[in-house]
Amino acid sequence: MKHTISVLVQNRFGVLARIAGLFSGRGFNIDSLNVNPTHDESLSRMTIVTHGDDAVIEQVEKQLKRLVEVVKVTDLTGSGFVSRELMLIKVRTTGGNRNDVIQIASIFKANVVNVEHESLVIEVTGPDEKLDAFVELMGAFGIIELARTGRVALVRSSEATESLEPQDA
Repeated sequence: MKHTISVLVQNRFGVLARIAGLFSGRGFNIDSLNVNPTHDESLSRMTIVTHGDDAVIEQVEKQLKRLVEVVKVTDLTGSGFVSRELMLIKVRTTGGNRNDVIQIASIFKANVVNVEHESLVIEVTGPDEKLDAFVELMGAFGIIELARTGRVALVRSSEATESLEPQDA
């Protein structure tokens, strides 16, 4: 089962390497990893998508909480959370199919961000499933290049907003 884990960390040199090392050293795979600063300059939020059964994820959480730089760990899976991903996709186009590609992009509320004679670059945001469906449709036209950010996520409930107090390990 896929799990989305939100990790609030101190903004220090080497934190990303330590967390990635924790996963690889224990044989856990990271499907997606996104790191960005928060409104507090001293903190960053890591959104990690991984898979495993509940026992594996519980072990990952415990190991993360033991790291000094980790302020809070939350497994968002199963709770109400909002997630989005950004994708840029370069699609092969000709005069004959350009309008079809643009029309499909419009249906997906995507934006054409670059136009060339033989290609379009399209920006798509949304849940993973939406991006996957868009990629599948664009495959028929010819995908030249694709880049995805990975999932970012926040808990929906205001009750679950994190206190910045360190957790007990």
